[in-house]
Formats: sequence, structure tokens, C-alpha cells
Amino acid sequence: MSNEENDYVDAVAGAGAGTGAGAGAGANVGHGDGDGEGDGDGDGGLAAVNGEPILGGQTMAQISSNSQLEGNVSPTFTQTTGQFDDNDNHVKTNNSRLGRNTDSNCNSPSKSPTSRRAGSSTSFQIHLQNAQYNEDDDLAGGDLQGNSSAAPTVGGGGAAVRAAGGGSSHDYWSQRNGRASGPAVGSGAGPGAQSGNQSRTLSPSYLDNMSENSEQPPVVPLVRSKSRPEISSAAASRYSNLSYWKARRVVFYRNGDPFFPGVELRYRPGRDVTSLDNLLDKISPKMDLPRGARYVFSMDGDRKYHLDELEDGAFYVVSSFKAFKPASYGKKNGMWYASPGNQGWGSKPASRKPSIMEADLGTLSTTSGSIKRSAGRVIRIINNLDHSVQCRVLLNLRTSQPFEEVLEDLGQVLKINGAKKMYTGTGQEVRSFSQLRNEFADVDTFYLATGTALIAGSPIRRSRSRPSVVAAAPILSTEELPKVPLRGTRPRSKSRPRILYAPESEILRPNGEYTMLDIMKEEPTKVTIRGLRRTFYPPVHHAPAENSPPDKKLQLQWVHGYRGIDARRNLWVLPSGELLYYVAAVAVLFDRDEDAQRHYIGHTEDIMCMDVHPSRELVASGQKAGRDRKSQAHVRIWSTESLQTLYVFGMGELDTGVTAVAFSQLNGGSYILAVDSGRESILSVWQWQWGHLLGKVATLQEGLSGAAFHPLDDNLIITHGRGHLAFWHRRKDGFFERTDIVKQPSRSHVTSVQFEPDGDVITADSDGFITIYSVDSDGAYFVRTEFEAHNKGIGCLIMLGEGTLLSGGEKDRKIAAWDSLQNYKKIADTKLPEAAGGVRTIYPQRPGRNDGNIYVGTTRNNILEGSLQRRFTQVVFGHGRQLWGLAAHPEDELYATAGHDKHVALWRKNKLIWTIQTGYECVALAFHPFGTALAAGSTEGHLLVINCDNGAVMLTLRVCGSPLNCVSFNQVGDMIAMGSQNGSIYLFRVSRDGFSYKKVNKIRGSQPLTHLDWSMDGNFVQTVTIDFDLLFWDAKSLSPERSPIAMKDVKWLSNNCTVGFLVAGQWSNRYYSNANTIIATCSRSAAHDMLASGDADGYLRLFRYPCISSRAEFHESKVYSGMLACVRFLCGDHTLITVGGTDASLMVWDIVEE
Repeated sequence: MSNEENDYVDAVAGAGAGTGAGAGAGANVGHGDGDGEGDGDGDGGLAAVNGEPILGGQTMAQISSNSQLEGNVSPTFTQTTGQFDDNDNHVKTNNSRLGRNTDSNCNSPSKSPTSRRAGSSTSFQIHLQNAQYNEDDDLAGGDLQGNSSAAPTVGGGGAAVRAAGGGSSHDYWSQRNGRASGPAVGSGAGPGAQSGNQSRTLSPSYLDNMSENSEQPPVVPLVRSKSRPEISSAAASRYSNLSYWKARRVVFYRNGDPFFPGVELRYRPGRDVTSLDNLLDKISPKMDLPRGARYVFSMDGDRKYHLDELEDGAFYVVSSFKAFKPASYGKKNGMWYASPGNQGWGSKPASRKPSIMEADLGTLSTTSGSIKRSAGRVIRIINNLDHSVQCRVLLNLRTSQPFEEVLEDLGQVLKINGAKKMYTGTGQEVRSFSQLRNEFADVDTFYLATGTALIAGSPIRRSRSRPSVVAAAPILSTEELPKVPLRGTRPRSKSRPRILYAPESEILRPNGEYTMLDIMKEEPTKVTIRGLRRTFYPPVHHAPAENSPPDKKLQLQWVHGYRGIDARRNLWVLPSGELLYYVAAVAVLFDRDEDAQRHYIGHTEDIMCMDVHPSRELVASGQKAGRDRKSQAHVRIWSTESLQTLYVFGMGELDTGVTAVAFSQLNGGSYILAVDSGRESILSVWQWQWGHLLGKVATLQEGLSGAAFHPLDDNLIITHGRGHLAFWHRRKDGFFERTDIVKQPSRSHVTSVQFEPDGDVITADSDGFITIYSVDSDGAYFVRTEFEAHNKGIGCLIMLGEGTLLSGGEKDRKIAAWDSLQNYKKIADTKLPEAAGGVRTIYPQRPGRNDGNIYVGTTRNNILEGSLQRRFTQVVFGHGRQLWGLAAHPEDELYATAGHDKHVALWRKNKLIWTIQTGYECVALAFHPFGTALAAGSTEGHLLVINCDNGAVMLTLRVCGSPLNCVSFNQVGDMIAMGSQNGSIYLFRVSRDGFSYKKVNKIRGSQPLTHLDWSMDGNFVQTVTIDFDLLFWDAKSLSPERSPIAMKDVKWLSNNCTVGFLVAGQWSNRYYSNANTIIATCSRSAAHDMLASGDADGYLRLFRYPCISSRAEFHESKVYSGMLACVRFLCGDHTLITVGGTDASLMVWDIVEE
């Protein structure tokens, strides 16, 4: 070993001990921007890095930060007795500040072994000789002439342990703590305090010119060696897991979708993402999975359970369910995609292959260079009305198609109907292919227009910075274009956008209130809906927008209806006399005597099943799974007195929903069962007070609809459903023994189960039969009695206290009483009216009494009360099928509803005034401004006019053959507009009383219409299409209005259209849990200060109005699982009404002070 090497070893091997923390990137790597400090006390140790102690007897590898590794060269820590894997101690070469690889000429690392004294381990320093720096890297990493980020240290109790540091060091500590300049100051008992600044580049001339007496720290000559450095196993293990903490890049695909482009996520384990559940929460909004992201699989289908299992640069599949679907993930337009240089799965997520009319910019730039100018050109075309709509196209200049037809084809790409003109950015019109080849050969950007009009401005320059403001898109006469400078010469200012000027005489004024130049006061708003960006232009005058939530909030006041259409065993009577049932995600407690309701709203999705505890003071309710991970299927146990949630179980255990839930009877309800609605229909039993899972078993039964504990045995469970009746005996070890009573295959559906006092089982099926099963001396079940009780299906059974069995028919609408003590002899029966529907549930009005009074829940969502000896009367009315139509009275707190059950109803808050049955399924409603008539649009294209006083149908008109999705009167009530599924607007003139109608004309359209608003003056109509395009119509000229800019200052009578500038904040709101939320309905308050919004996931939100920014805050409630179909403010803005669409629920909300 040379003398220089020995001196170097003496300077490096230290006996100092303690811990150090500094801001430099040397041996003491610390946090901050300036100086760092290191303190040490004691003997016999080594200086620690970043405050983490190193145990005595261990070694620490020092990596010179004045050197950079090139390519995949990785120094390896070795041991004298063995060598560790290079991958465990790999040093990444990505520059943490610049985010790219830096170039340097490096030689092989070398080691400098030494042993200063017995009993202490050897210290090594890895360095590279002739290290050179790129100028850009020097500027990024620190000062070239001084203030080096190498941080000399002072060790305590011995010689200092130092690593030559640099701002561009690529080791883990530099990336973790940041790069900083300045020396590390230390204190201790050992010699060798070093201070001063040194250059980052250590050239040989610099080393030669350094004086021995200089205050600069001595520079150690770099030693070249062909061998790799060696290190002890203890020190190697210290750094072997550093790669775990570096940032990772992972790509996720959607399960079963080979054409999904993939979602890339970059994160740092332990910082950005702490667990696999946390990671799934982050990617759920981006994956659009039916139940959110819940499971992660490798590309081979292996499930990943922990965050540690995800590797950097790897690809995974995310699913809502446990079943992995093999597919060629990463396809590109049906073609297998793998990135160059990789085997198997590509390292870059695949995306849709662009068409020739929407070619990729990079591809076009390459293509354009290889195509002759005379054969074709790549140009950019821009919509002259909406500069955000633009596209690059490859244009064939040798086509035989006329130039005018090519313009129309290009207009279709930019959503321009009948494009006839093309202009350059300077206002020159292009009239032929010859001009594109010759005169405008150097022009790449052109504007398309529908007529002799051109919007001035350059969207290319605008798109690179803030959206520029054009002179209200002033429409300039093309005859004067050579005289008018379209591009302003004023310098751009950071304080205000640049303005394009035009002569005063050439500025058109659509009305006398303002000039077109007033548009420059505010910038347009852009909203992305279903992947398409839409631009909405601001009106000149509107109320100031506030992003804070409104001062008022929503409070559920009443729930109309009952869920009988698809649910069983869902009606009870509590000891307080309240009726208990559920609608959507709300459990309703209805007190008939007080005419009041209480509501349990702890669920986030629709309630699927419910059971009452034997004490009748607790309720268990199970919900379905939602789209995100926070709305998992689970069971909630809550108090009927306080409405407080007591226990929640099943999170993560239940899959798509809860089919059945039931308390045990013999032990006082200590056990509870739950049946999962997933593919395996897992039956689980819980000791709910402690949250213990006692056992579970996969029933593997499709169509399982109910389960119950046997009243005389808490370990015996009966499950039933379509072609299924089985007894499950739970053993002490948690396993279940199954006994099938109904042999497969069987077409009958066991709909209900009851028990005799001695324990015999009573069942009802879809064929109308009642069957009684008994147990023989050997414990085997046999059929004791079977008889036909109803014509077709039986909805429910209930055993009363005196041994009377009640049965209700779904199809024949009959309720029959059977005497179980006389071999089920029929006692009496009665029949419900046809309008009420079939029997779904029966429950005694006063449990324990034998007065015969019962409540009946029907298949048409009604609740009736009565007995077999007297007529039944209606207690709760609900629409029997999907509910879509809703309208608020203009002068009173009345509202009307209509749905697919062909019923139209008029309400006053929680009271039903009248209901009529029409011959049509009505989906749209509107009150005449005088409140005398109600107009209803049907799915068959008919318009019904109803008298609001008595519900009489005054007039029926056939408007068209398509559904009328939206209906509205103008402000004075002399005109009605109807938006149809065929895309057209139908206009009718209306008499003063609202009962006479005469067709005026129709305005043809092409896209189905969903919402409609009249302007205040009655001259215009705005509509929203099924694709969320905002269209305008001129009711006077009977033509569509093409320019959205010209309509920006029109005042609208209502704001039921879900898109527009003043309601843009309800789209892509940053506070939504789902970034892809689709707004289904909205309504503006009469005072123009609140906006109610409902989305496709069932969320109801209350914003301030106007709602412009995506940062607008709101109050939120969720009581629906499906789409919230319609929302309206009642007169006075004190009440809000919502309808639930597919679940036919109708809810009344009070707007109260927060």
C-alpha cells in the first residue's frame, strides 16, 4: 500500500462515536438548506448518518458524492468471508433534483481496507477516480466556485470519519434528506476539526496546487482498484433495505378489461402510501370499478396482500371481486402491446391508437416529413366558435372530392355542422387545395367556420398559457378583413390578458345592454365530462361566486313510499307503536298517532335486509356494497330509541351485499347470522357483542333469499331460496353440517319460513303451496303436511300467538288464515284491491293481542291496515315502479310526482292530496305559471294536461312517437316547450288558463334531450343532451342557436340544465370522492343563492349559487344507491324534494340553518 493510501486510511478510520445530523451531503447527511451540526460523545464507535446510530463493531460504507455512477454500475458491499447480492445494495443514478440521468466518466470503484486497532471493525470508503461533472449538474447541485455541498465533519473521541460529499450524490440519504451546502460542525474529544469551502470538481491540478499549510481540508488522492469494496455483513444488512424506501412506479389495469390504458401511480412507501388499503383508496376513483378497488393481482393472477409485495416498475391488475380474469392486459386497439426492450408486459401503459383524423402529434411530425408536399399535408384545424376544439389531421391534397365536401368532413371532426369556410390565422380565406399546396404551404393552422364569419385570435398561443380573452369572439365581416388588424401588437402583460381589437363599427351587439368587448372581464370555464372537454362562457353580469359551503344545510324530514317491489320481510311494529320499514338507505320509524317520522341514516348504500332483536329494542340492518371502498357491505346494529349505532360488523368479510340477517332466539339474540349476496353466498355466524366470528360456510347457492335461526336451537340455521331449502348445524369447532330438504333440481322458490310452537318448520313457495316439515326419531326431516293455499306465489307467512297462520298471495292478492291446531283448516280470507298490489309482508298491529288487526306491505310499495273482517285502508302511499317526474308548484308548497306505474300524485310536504292513474308512463312534469294546470310528458310521446284542483285529466295530445323527457312553460305561460328523445324541441301555444294547446312548430335536433330551461324573455330555450352538450334554440325563428358566446348573457327562468358556466363547479369538484361523478339533476333556488345537485351515485349536495369553481364546497347527504333522478326547491326555498329514479323513493328535506 502506498504512503498516500496509508495517510488516507489514517484520515478515514476513526474511533469517534455518537450520532450526527447535518444539512450537508457528506458523512453527516441532514435536512435543511444551510449548515449542519454533528455531535458525538464517547469512544469506540463510528459517526452515524442522519441521526441513526451505528452499533459498535459495525462498519459503514462511505460513498464519495463527488463521483457519479454511469449506466447500471452499482457498487457492492462485500464481506471478507462472502459477498452480498448486488441487487440488495444497488445505488440508483437518477438525479434527485433534476429527475434525469447525468453523464460522467467513471472508473471502477475501489476499496481501501485498513485496520487501525483490534476490536473495532474496518471502515471503507468507495470513491471513483477522475470524476467529472457536467456543467448543468454543477449548477443544479451547488456552487461551482465554492460553498461545496460536501460536508466535512468533526468526530468526537477520535479521528473524524468523513465521506467526500457532493450536491449530486445519488445515495439514498441524499435523496431522502435533500441536498444542501455548508460544512457540518461537530464537537468532541477527538482531533481533526475541518472547515472551509472547496470546489466540487477535484482535478489533478487542483490537488497539486493545494498547499500543505492551507486552511482547506486535506484532499485524499483517489485510488483505483479493480476489485469491489468489501464490507461486513452487519453493515451490509443496514443498507440492504434502502431500496424499499425509494419511490416506486407501478401500473394498474382493470380486471377483465384488456383495453384499459392503465393507471400509473408513483409513490414512496411509508410516506405517500402506508398500506395496501391506502393505495387502493388512492386508485379507486381512477379505475371506475363497480365496487371500488379492493383486490390486487399480479399479471399471473397471484393475489397481493401487502404493500411490500408490489415491485417497482411492475404491472398489476385491480378488481372489486376476488375472481381474477386472465386477459392480455395492455392491449392497444385490440393489438398486443409490449414496449421495446422489454419481455412480456410493456413498461408503458397502452392507450387508444389514434385514428388518421386524430393522429398523435409525434406520429404526425414523423409522417409529415415522409409525405410529399404535393400529396398530403398535416395541418391543425380549429373550431372558430370554440377554440378549445381542435385537431391535427392528415389531409390528402390529391383527392377527387370537392374542396367544399372536404370542409364539411373536417367540420364533423370539430363538431361543426355545415362547415363552409376555412381561414388562416391572419384572416385569409382558403378556397382550394391549390392554395394549401402553394400560397399557404408554410401555414399549419387553419380555422373552420359555418359561414362568412371568423373569430379572431390564435388559440395556439392561448393554449400555452392562460386562456386569452378574445373580443367576445367578435364576428367580423370578411369583406373588411384586409383592412382590420386581427392580431394586436400590444405587448402582453401579466396583470391582464392580451386583447384583440376591432373597429367600433364592426362590433355586433345582440342586444342593447353591453358591447361584445365586455366579455374580456372573465375567462371561460372548461369542464371535462366523460373524457370530453367543454367550454362555458361567462356572462358579463352575475352574482359573485363564493367557494365556501352555504350557511344552510339539509335535514331529512319525511320519506314517502315503502320498499315492497323487491324486498321481503321488511315491516315491523315496535313497542312504541311505530312502524319500522326501510326505503333506499334510510330506516323509517313512522308514528301514526303523532303523524311523525324518525330516520336512521347510518347506512351509505341501500338497505337490503333487516331484523329486530328479540327484545324489540335493537335492529340489525345489512346494506349492499357501493362503488368505493368506504361503502363496503356490512351489518349495523342500532338502537330504536336513540337511533345510535351500537355495533358494525362484516367490513371486508361480506362481498357485494347482505341477502339475509337474523338474530338467534333461544339465547336472547346473542348470535346473529348474515348471508353474503356474492357468488358463494357465504353464511356467517357472529357473537355480535364481542365482534367474534363463530363460523362461516359457503352455501354455493344462487338465488338464496332468506335465513333464520331455529327458535329451539341456536346452532341450527335454515336457509331458503330458489330451489333451495337446507338445514345447517353448527358444531363447536365452527364447522357446519348441511342437510338439504329440497332435492335438486327444483323449480319452486321457497319464499318464507315460519315455525310451529313445537319446532316444526313451515314453508311457503312460489307455486302457492304451504309445507310442514317434522323430525322423526332418527333426526331426519319429512313432510308432514302439504296443501295449496294460493293461486301461484305466496309472499309471506306469519304465525300468530294463538296458533293461527296467516299467508299472503303475491299474485292473487289474498290474505288467508289457517288453524294450525286443526291440521291447517282455513278460517277466513280476504282480497286486497288491485291498485294496492300483491302481499309482500304481514305484521300484527299489536303483537301479542288477538284482535286480528294487521299491517300489510304490498308489492306496489304501499302499506295498508285492516283485518280479515273489515276493509283495508292506505297508511303509506308510494309509487309502484320507477319514479322520474317531479315538479314544484310556482306559488305554493305543493309538488307533483309521476312514474312508470302510470300514477300522477299531488303532495303537500308529507301529505298526499290526490293521486290518479293515467294510461301512460309519465316521466316529465311542469306546472303552469298560474298553478292551475299540470302538464305531463309520457314515454309514448303524449302530453297530458291535468287539473291541479281535482286531478282530472283535461287534455291528451300526441306530440311525437318518442318519450318526452323534459317539459317546461315560459314565464307568462303562453308557450310550452317539450324536449324529446328524438332530439327535437316541440313548441305549443297555450291558453291563459293552461287547458288549451295549439301546435306551433318543432325545432329539429339529433341528440336526445334530458333537461330544458326557458329564457326570461321567452325568446330562447336551452337544453342538455344525453351526452351533456349544452344546446340553445331560438323560439322565435324556430332554429338552433349555433354560437354559445352569443347566448352567454341570456337570463334564464330556471336552471335545471346540469351544464353551464354558473353551475360548472358541480362537475369535477376536487372534494368529490369519485372524480368521474356524473351530475344527473340540479335546481336553483328562487332567491338565486343555492344550488341543489344530485349525481348518478345517489349523492345529494347543496352549493352556493353561482357555483363556478371546482373548489366550491358543499353540504352532502347520501341516501340513495342508484341515480338521484330529480331535485327541486319548493316555493319559499325552505324545502327540497328528491326522487330516486329506479328505487321509486320520494324524500322531503328541510333547509335549516347550519
